[in-house]
Amino acid sequence: MTTYHNDIARDGLNAQETVLTLSNVNSTQFGKIGFDTVDGLVDAEPLYLANVTAGGSLRNVLFVATEHDSVYAFDADSGVQIWKTSVLGAGETTSDDRGCGQVTPEIGITSTPVIDRKQGTNGTLFTVGMTKDASGGYHQRLHALDITTGAEISGSPTEIAASYPGTGDSASNGNVVFIPGQYKERAALLLLNGAVYLGFSSHCDNRPYTGWVMAYSESTLQQTQVLNLTPNGSEGSIWMSGDGIAADSGGNLYFLDANGTFDTTFSANGFPSSSDFGNAMIKLSTSGKLAVADYFQTYNTVMESSEDEDLGSGGEVLLPDQTDAAGAVHHLIVGAGKDSNIYLANRDNMGKFNATMPVDNNIYQEVTGALSGQVFSTPAFFNGVLYYGAVGDALKAFPMTNAKLATTASSRSAISFTYPGTTPSVSANGTQNGIVWALESSMSAPGVLHAYDATNLAHELYNSGQAANARDSFGNGNKYITPMVVNGKVYVGTQTGVAVFGLLVK
Repeated sequence: MTTYHNDIARDGLNAQETVLTLSNVNSTQFGKIGFDTVDGLVDAEPLYLANVTAGGSLRNVLFVATEHDSVYAFDADSGVQIWKTSVLGAGETTSDDRGCGQVTPEIGITSTPVIDRKQGTNGTLFTVGMTKDASGGYHQRLHALDITTGAEISGSPTEIAASYPGTGDSASNGNVVFIPGQYKERAALLLLNGAVYLGFSSHCDNRPYTGWVMAYSESTLQQTQVLNLTPNGSEGSIWMSGDGIAADSGGNLYFLDANGTFDTTFSANGFPSSSDFGNAMIKLSTSGKLAVADYFQTYNTVMESSEDEDLGSGGEVLLPDQTDAAGAVHHLIVGAGKDSNIYLANRDNMGKFNATMPVDNNIYQEVTGALSGQVFSTPAFFNGVLYYGAVGDALKAFPMTNAKLATTASSRSAISFTYPGTTPSVSANGTQNGIVWALESSMSAPGVLHAYDATNLAHELYNSGQAANARDSFGNGNKYITPMVVNGKVYVGTQTGVAVFGLLVK
C-alpha cells in the first residue's frame, strides 16, 4: 500500500486480502490488537510495505506521518518502532493553524505520502512538511526518506517555491507567486512516471490564494512542472478532503478543485478565456508542458463558488472501463461535493461548460438526490458498485449497470455518519469476501470502525463498539482519516497514533 486509497485510480480497493472474510470479521474473532503511539494527529493515511529489511531484519513495515512533522516506521506485525524521523528544520517548529480550524492546533504533514520501492538504494518515501522558522517565516518542503532508515536521501529536502504568469491573488510583476504560509498540502501525493505531483489547498477560504499543481523529479527533487488553475483570479485550491490527484494509463491527471474564479467568456475551443478553472472537475495532460486538457463545470458554478458550495470538497475515483448495452466502452471519472450530486464524466469528453442548461446535460451522467448531505469524502468502488458516505447520511451502495450509475442506493448502512461523513475502503479476495470498512471519525466523539458486507450494507459484520468493556475503543475520531486494510489487519489513524485491528489470538 504505497499511495492513498491503494492505487492511482483512488478506488480504495484491496482485492488481494485473503485473511479477513465475511465469516471471521465479527466481535468474537476480530478486534483491536494493538496501538502504535505517535507524537501528533495522524491525518495522512498510513502506508504499508511487505518484506522490508529495516532495523536489521526482514519485516512488514507500517509508515505513519503526523502533524508534528514526524514520520515513523513500525513493525506491522509486532508494533515495535523501527525508526522515527522529524522533518523540522533547525530551530523550526510546526506551523500554527493559520487561523483555520480545518487542521489544528498544528500543521506539519497533512497529506498522505507516497512510496517508490525502487527509487534510491533501498526505496524512498516522499512527503511534504510545513514548518515555521524562528523569524516567523513559513516553509513547505518536499522530503525524500530512505524507507529502511528514515534518513533524508541526497538532495533532500527541497524548498517548494513557484510563480506562474498571471494577475490574480498574490501577483507581482505579472506573475502569481506561491506564498508558503497561505497553503497546506492536503491532497495525497501522486507518483507517476518519475514525478511526484503536489496539489495545494488554502487555510479555510483565507485569501490570498490560488490553485497550484506542481511536479518534482523523484530522482533529483527539482521542480519540473508548475500549473496555476486560477492565475488571473483567486481561490480554486485542491482539497478533496485528503484524496489524491488520480492518473490514467495515458499519463493524464484528474482531480476536483474547490470554489474559485471561473471565466464565463471562452476561447474558440470552449476553455475559459483567462484560464481560470475554479470549482471544476479537471483533466491535465502531462505530455510536454503541464496543461488543462479538458474539464467539466456545473451550469451554476459561479453561484456555487459564491456560496462556498464547491465540487472540490470531495474526492474523485477513476472507474475501471464500463461497457454499455451496445458494447461501447466508457472511461469514467466520478466525484461529488457540497451540492450532494454525484457527477460522472467521460474522461475522453468531459463536457466543459453550458450555462443555458437547467441541468448539466453536458456531462455523461448526473445523479441528483441520491445523497442526503454534503460530501467531504472519497467513494470506493468494488465489483461494479460505488460506495458513498456523505455527511449526515448512511453509507450507500450504487451499482453500475450498462455503464450507468443507479439513481437510488441498492443498500445502505443502518447508521448515518456525522461530519465529515466517511471515506470507505474495501477488502476482498478477488470478487469474494468483499468487506466495506468505514469510520465514524468526529473529533469530539469516540471513533468507531465499521465493517459491512459489500453485497448488502444493511448487514453489519462488526463495529468497534460491540465488544464488552470498551475492548476495541481507540479514543475520539480524527477528521478525514481513511482506514487502510492489508494482510489481515485494518489500520486506523487517530489523534494520538494508529489503532490496529485484526484477528484475535485465542
